[in-house]
Amino acid sequence: MKKIANYLLPAICLVAVVFSVAAFNKAGAATPAAAVPAGQPVDLTVAAEKALPSVVHIKYVQNSKIKTVEVQSDPFSDFFSDPFGGFFGRGNGGTQKRQVQTPKKTATGSGVIISTDGYIVTNNHVVDGADELTVTLNDNQEHSARIIGTDKTTDLALIKIDGKNLPAITIANSDDIKVGEWVLAVGNPLGLNNTVTAGIVSAKARSLGANGVESFIQTDAAINAGNSGGALVNTRGELVGINAMLYSQTGSYSGYGFAIPTTIMNKVVDDLKKYGTVQRAMIGIQGIDVKNYVDSQKDQGKEIDLGTMEGIYVAKVIDDGAAADAGIKEGDVITAVDGQKVTRMAELQEIIARKRPGDKLSLTFLHNKKKSTETVTLKNEQGNTKVVKNADLDVLGANFREITDAQKKQLNIGYGLEVIKVDNGKMKEAGISRGFIIQRVNNQTVRTIDELQDIVKEASTSKEPVLYIQGIYPTGKKTYFAVPLTSE
Repeated sequence: MKKIANYLLPAICLVAVVFSVAAFNKAGAATPAAAVPAGQPVDLTVAAEKALPSVVHIKYVQNSKIKTVEVQSDPFSDFFSDPFGGFFGRGNGGTQKRQVQTPKKTATGSGVIISTDGYIVTNNHVVDGADELTVTLNDNQEHSARIIGTDKTTDLALIKIDGKNLPAITIANSDDIKVGEWVLAVGNPLGLNNTVTAGIVSAKARSLGANGVESFIQTDAAINAGNSGGALVNTRGELVGINAMLYSQTGSYSGYGFAIPTTIMNKVVDDLKKYGTVQRAMIGIQGIDVKNYVDSQKDQGKEIDLGTMEGIYVAKVIDDGAAADAGIKEGDVITAVDGQKVTRMAELQEIIARKRPGDKLSLTFLHNKKKSTETVTLKNEQGNTKVVKNADLDVLGANFREITDAQKKQLNIGYGLEVIKVDNGKMKEAGISRGFIIQRVNNQTVRTIDELQDIVKEASTSKEPVLYIQGIYPTGKKTYFAVPLTSE
């Protein structure tokens, strides 16, 4: 997948390392992995046996499509094909719109069954843009899957297959794992299905700047292309993370992989099931690790004393945000949340990612080196505490169809959606009437109903839930409308 190496070596040498040191009690019976004394070797075969049936192979297909793209035109070829083009705004090395056919795309990844009725967690980048998803279980049974919801910010997705009594994995609390603890990565790397690799937790709360919200579990268990969406499990075979990416300069495994902790996964899955979109809480700051901030100031020849070298330096406070309401100022240092010490921005992100708008936090911070604690009420991206749901086309209160070739010729346009019926809804409130042809919404070209649906969904959960619609009437009159998607 694209966030884990995209290129495969022609030949793959696989070296299997099996950890099979069993611990025995006085009676000579094998001791469960959980009972092994700290620092002693563990038997990882139990964890592998438990986890393997719950990890699936996902095949992604994006069908070939015809797309219109803008290309830089050649002024000389334009002249010979249309010598008067310059007079009409064409030629002179400008851009032209051309239709191209995209190739069919296929890719593979992994997923984890989290419920016996067929819910599966994977990465957003494993399913993003898919027209078809095929899930293959550990016993080689194949199922078509549908997408329940996705979240680019955390790179998580929830899909569903029809089934009963499926081998769902046991989910553990990722907060409980410790640096140095043994873990297994289970997935389908490099086309090698049902593969298990072992390593330890190398670090927690890592941030790489790849996603909007991240607090990765870092591990040295080998992860490669195809591991995306697979399971990171503890020695009891319980899920502690969803493998998401690797750190490599070559695109292949070279030491470290990164997994999304179950504390974030559980919240995202719950929201996608209940609301269809993630209820993202916002604290209303932009921050940086104190150490990184101090180091950056030193590089500029400045000596900074914040009263601590651990915590989150508040670089910016968003107007009317949760932090601003609580009196937090630029230059303050956040040191604890609900009494829990935080030392890095990734730790704060992980805590906030578990919350919903309207939830309250006790925030401890330093202002001019003086310690204070305030209660913060988290808000959504739109600046309130309401539940945010993906809007459907129904909210517009209208029916649409793609314009005909006759309409294209009559109006000298290449695309658009005609409004064929207007009922009570947002379009009627905005003054849009039957016959209007929509061509662009929020600066995006609209050719199909699916494209309009995607734009409506995206806008409905954005900071500004408004559709800016441009189009043309059958008379040739061009105009635009602003269509708010929320009620005042």
